[in-house]
Amino acid sequence: MSPVLAGVLQLLALVVALGLSYRPLGDHMARVYSSDKHLRVEKWIYKGIGANPSVEMRWPAYLRGVLAFSAVSVLFLYLLQRVQGSLPGSLGFVSIDPDQAFNTAASFAANTNWQSYYGEQAMGHVVQTGGLAVQNFVSAAVGIAVAVALVRGFTRSRTGELGNFWADLVRGVVRVLLPISVVGALVLVACGAIQNFAGIHEVGQFMGGTQQWNGGAVASQEVIKELGTNGGGYFNANSAHPFENPNSLSNLFEIYLILVIPFALTRTFGRMAGSLKQGYAILGTMAAIWLGFTALMMWTEFAHHGPAFDLAGGATEGKETRFGIGGSSIFAVATTLTSTGAVNSFHSSYTGFGGGITMLGMQLGEIAPGGVGSGLYGMLIMAIIAVFIAGLMVGRTPEYLGKKIGTREIKFAALYILITPALVLCFTAASFVLDTPSHSLTNSGAHGFSEILYAYTSGANNNGSAFAGLNADTQWFNSTIGIAMLLGRFLPMVFVLALAGSLAEQTPVPETAGTLRTEKPLFTGLLVGTILIVAGLTYFPALALGPLAEGLAA
Repeated sequence: MSPVLAGVLQLLALVVALGLSYRPLGDHMARVYSSDKHLRVEKWIYKGIGANPSVEMRWPAYLRGVLAFSAVSVLFLYLLQRVQGSLPGSLGFVSIDPDQAFNTAASFAANTNWQSYYGEQAMGHVVQTGGLAVQNFVSAAVGIAVAVALVRGFTRSRTGELGNFWADLVRGVVRVLLPISVVGALVLVACGAIQNFAGIHEVGQFMGGTQQWNGGAVASQEVIKELGTNGGGYFNANSAHPFENPNSLSNLFEIYLILVIPFALTRTFGRMAGSLKQGYAILGTMAAIWLGFTALMMWTEFAHHGPAFDLAGGATEGKETRFGIGGSSIFAVATTLTSTGAVNSFHSSYTGFGGGITMLGMQLGEIAPGGVGSGLYGMLIMAIIAVFIAGLMVGRTPEYLGKKIGTREIKFAALYILITPALVLCFTAASFVLDTPSHSLTNSGAHGFSEILYAYTSGANNNGSAFAGLNADTQWFNSTIGIAMLLGRFLPMVFVLALAGSLAEQTPVPETAGTLRTEKPLFTGLLVGTILIVAGLTYFPALALGPLAEGLAA
């Protein structure tokens, strides 16, 4: 079988699996977040944290819950790393330095999972399992909660109430993420991923010396790493490591885990909004961009540019032979079009255009299908921008799902789409103006520029993947990327929840003959165009200095 055909068949199998999961999972999540009943275990949790799940919250109270919980998460994870050397199960590892502990705590609480450390050489079992894995669950649940709050903003009227953050958080973990993770971990163990609490042990001779590996609860952390679009690897090689991702079957399953909830949330949106067609329109937009990026990535990586590429069958540098170019390309697009950031290949080794595709996927806002929760609310923000543009063209006040998009709403949407590019471009510029950050580069020219641009794109967009080649374990990068991750995660949530509150206070506008039909393919095309144009106008100059210049020079 040719490598190209193998890649296409993997893509088809993935599409079928996602299609089979779309309806049951989407409907299940709609029931979870619409129910007024609480499970017994949920009641115990509410009692333990002192929350009343039946109290409705307006957007300022909902936001305070999000920020307070996330702040406590950052503090807890920071302190856990700082005292690691005194904890049992630390495998002899010392406590983490302050700047790196801050970076890691901010990273995992913000659902970014950027790692400037070697996982198997820095973090013991307690920090990995009791700290990082826990944040993988709750940070993903926070994202879903904010998305659901925005959907309620569209569906409710003359109230301003968006639900209860604590109830949404707990339900997301208990009823959605945890059950799927249990089953998924068993699948990964069956595929060959490890799951133990073994210590450090020698595995034999390697290049004239002994090699050491430590065990860990890898399968259970791996499944929520992908399912929650987190991305932080137990090992430095991430999903290229055979303990995390043993074979092509586990590789395809992990890609499925990355995409299944973000895509299914469009069904949840349609069900909660009372119009499945609206959910299908958002799904169509996400799917069109994802499939387009995947096809483009596979083309760039399979294209032959000389004898070496001809002999290898494509751009094989930096890719695991057990996954091949097809499996690596599909994974790279899935992880950068979502907020996952897990990698099974070396993005820095991709062709110039291939590396640019991974970067552009994040710069779109990671909305196709995006992160767990963040992909849906990001896409709905872009839908608001699209109906606003359509309203300007026809001279009519824009509406979406029966709600008028006025001055206040469009300001919140505009601030949402401006904050992340500002963080990326300002920090990238500062890193080249100052003398010290440039010393972390291992490449010069366009590729060196791409390393730093990718790092801040990844951090501010809460992706977490690395272009590699950049020594990010410095005080400058640990601090600035940590700040970019926190601001890139929580400032947009402020605008999303404020927008949700504004929409919930409105009285629905009746549909007329002049109402834009946002469930039609025409609107889907408009939305795709809006997304690509906004990202292109924002990032094209920076991309021209990096991956585009490198690709054209090849």
